[in-house]
Amino acid sequence: MKILHLNAGNETGGGMYHILALLKELDKNQFILGVLEKGELLQRAKSEGIKTVYFSNNTRFSLPLIQKIKNYVKQQQISIIHTHGPRANVYASVLKRLIPFQWTVTVHSNPTMDFMEKGKYGDFLCRLNINALKKADKIIVISEPFRTCLNEFGIENERIVTALNGIKFQQDKKTYLKRTVLGFAEEDFIFLMVARLEQVKGHHIAFKAFANILDRFPNCKLVLVGDGSLKEELETLVKDLGIQENVSFMGHRDDVDCFYQLADITLLTSLSESFPLVLLESARAKTPVIATDVGGVNNLIVNNNLGWIIPPNRVDDLILAMEEAIHFHQIGRLDFMGESLYDYASRHFTVEKFANRIYDVYLSMLKVE
Repeated sequence: MKILHLNAGNETGGGMYHILALLKELDKNQFILGVLEKGELLQRAKSEGIKTVYFSNNTRFSLPLIQKIKNYVKQQQISIIHTHGPRANVYASVLKRLIPFQWTVTVHSNPTMDFMEKGKYGDFLCRLNINALKKADKIIVISEPFRTCLNEFGIENERIVTALNGIKFQQDKKTYLKRTVLGFAEEDFIFLMVARLEQVKGHHIAFKAFANILDRFPNCKLVLVGDGSLKEELETLVKDLGIQENVSFMGHRDDVDCFYQLADITLLTSLSESFPLVLLESARAKTPVIATDVGGVNNLIVNNNLGWIIPPNRVDDLILAMEEAIHFHQIGRLDFMGESLYDYASRHFTVEKFANRIYDVYLSMLKVE
């Protein structure tokens, strides 16, 4: 079988790493990555030896582009198209009317919240994506709550498969970043957020809680890794709260693993998630996490020895968890939590298990024994 993974190509966060990790694990002779934009995803895929194709286009949606993809699918004898993201989903739904193929989708985020910053136009894009999803043969969700969401759109359980993310825990090489290089002292307590600077990630909640924490623990730092459309707005909020001396905007980084190594706690304050790779990456570095109870987070943080789960959009609950984390650090318990988190995650959420689960979906679609 030949399978084309189709994505817009502008992924830089968890979606990009999800696609790359999967394609690196699977047979490169069977899988091709198709993108609609030249970006980091395409560059990284090429460097990893993944077969790629760039469908050049002048506009985000065009009939000539549909024809290009159609011709490629026929020439390469693609049997399954696996789409990631709303734009790819819409293209696949159109192609489905023109040529025969099996179509599976991975839902990486809540479809109702993908365009929450775009107003009425965003509502239109959401509806377009949801209508496309209804036409897919199989839908892979990265957490069980997304199954419920899809059921509400009228998509039957029989077409939905849950496959929790996985990563490679044994790294070929480990790199470290000294705190002093970034201007931090060894005695500083560092909270880390690795997230796009977008509304759904809940940075404003983290900032308000952090401002409260600083009143009693002035040696705390908040390090933000990631970029996004809300950068200026969030920088202004930091200044308004008077915490700019303790908050560092690091932007997009290729050495994210180094930041997990130097942090004491990883924060995830998202309003919606699937099964966040950020938490698995933090687990790999043995750095405990405080995370909102969204998506599949509770599949990883199964008890209070592994980290903290709090309700989303609740500043007071976040403050309490941050205070307890600092206390655990002071009494030497935080390292134990990091070890426990690593042990649990590395046994249950490997990239091998994840890839095998996805491959089984392909086989079931082609009715291969």
